[in-house]
Amino acid sequence: MRSQKNAGAVCPKEWTAAIKFRGENYDDCNHDSHPQINYEHPRLALLSSLTMAAPLLAADEAATNKSANAQAVHEHAAATPVSAKLVQLVRAATQQYVDVNAATAAGYAPFLGCVSGSDHGAMGIHYVNGTLLGPSEVNASQPQALIYEPTNGKMRLVGVEFIVDSATWLLTHTGPPVLEGQVFLLNDAPNRFNIPAFFELHVWAWRDNPNGAFVDWNNDVTCENQ
Repeated sequence: MRSQKNAGAVCPKEWTAAIKFRGENYDDCNHDSHPQINYEHPRLALLSSLTMAAPLLAADEAATNKSANAQAVHEHAAATPVSAKLVQLVRAATQQYVDVNAATAAGYAPFLGCVSGSDHGAMGIHYVNGTLLGPSEVNASQPQALIYEPTNGKMRLVGVEFIVDSATWLLTHTGPPVLEGQVFLLNDAPNRFNIPAFFELHVWAWRDNPNGAFVDWNNDVTCENQ
């Protein structure tokens, strides 16, 4: 039976907050309606409610953090670039030439020396296969040059260069060669290599290039360790 002592009385602000926080009904301040609240100490009652809710809040925060971490991992994975198709094709085709002796056996030979950039980066030593020069078409599996970085007397495969004589190509084409969406650059004559004008495309399939897989000069390649 409801006590008549406090029926219809208006609850003090602290009591109301404590009762409401716990999700209970309150139409008066009847002690019998809410026996678990210490009406003699309303501030302690509110503190008790908050204490009981703390584990739930902590669990919710942990779940939120876990979700945020999962999202961060997903975004990092999405931001991580996958090697371009041409890089993958070239890497597969030149796996057999990781050993420079296999390259020379297949008809590749060193051309000039180690090539460094005028103000940054390098290319390395080009091993050129003369039988592959001047084609009417370009093929990702047949680069005209393999590029090696000399390191303490050894050769380390770092990339390739596709080379096409521009005069021969333009006899049957109206623009530069394009391989898997990558447009060749024109290296006009005269040039530092003392050869006729040619179209070229570098593919750094075996050494990451911080400026891009198809940029001529690679800052992570050096000629200083021969």
